[in-house]
Amino acid sequence: MSTEERDEIHARGMEVRRAVLGDAHVDGAIARTTSFTEDFQDLITRYAWGEIWSRPGLDRRTRSCITLTALIALGHQHELAMHVRAALRNGLTPAEIREVILQSAIYCGVPAANSAFAIASDVLARVDAEQDGK
Repeated sequence: MSTEERDEIHARGMEVRRAVLGDAHVDGAIARTTSFTEDFQDLITRYAWGEIWSRPGLDRRTRSCITLTALIALGHQHELAMHVRAALRNGLTPAEIREVILQSAIYCGVPAANSAFAIASDVLARVDAEQDGK
């Protein structure tokens, strides 16, 4: 892959990453990047956001549903909070997020869904408070 192609994928990934996660989150991640983590930041920007999230086969709402389910199944609670917020940005409603978590309870387990409900409830309350403050 040429440097030009690599830069193009990175730029596309950064655009999608910002659209899904928000500028504040991405700016924070960039600000926390060190020489130790810079290759990882490049990897997730190019591959997760520039390659996978940019593919035309699924819309972002569907990708958010899949991502929420995978994070619930694997117990990645910190990432789950971030992606609940991203799911809202991608157009999912709180009711749809609830349905994803309920569906996950059957296939990922009740304890995983219980934790997911607690995390999602907290994120949704924070988002409501932020919107009330505007």
